[in-house]
Amino acid sequence: MKRVLFIDRDGTLINEAPPTYQLDSFDKLTFYPHMFEYMGLIAREFDYELVMVTNQDGMGTAAFPEDTFWPLHNLVMKSLEGEGIRFSAVHIDRTFPADKAPTRKPDTGMLTGYLNNDEYDIENSFVIGDRITVNFEHAGKLLINAALVDLEIIDSRS
Repeated sequence: MKRVLFIDRDGTLINEAPPTYQLDSFDKLTFYPHMFEYMGLIAREFDYELVMVTNQDGMGTAAFPEDTFWPLHNLVMKSLEGEGIRFSAVHIDRTFPADKAPTRKPDTGMLTGYLNNDEYDIENSFVIGDRITVNFEHAGKLLINAALVDLEIIDSRS
């Protein structure tokens, strides 16, 4: 059975870009210090399948068009792949919090294919993210462990 790391994108791998907290222009794209180093180590040394899980509020709307999202997201993915960090899947929820969609983190609707699936060792899988309110609650609903990215610790090494 495969263990999975369900990894948040914004705030974990890349900076959440104020004021909109949406990655909607190339000048807002900033990878966190040492992220490639740590994610590369995880990808090489640990036996986990990497799965990206991200909420992208209103993606596809006039305020956040897909033609703005995809070039930046593709650059993020190619940058990760260039360092040997490959995600087997990317799950994106486009709804707003007020929509209360079952696919939006912290709910588990995006990940039903992993739950009650004999291919995956969910009990020994993890959620990695930057927010207790979303990522830890998401892990709790999946009944798995969570790891919080502490950006103050990461930034202090820079």
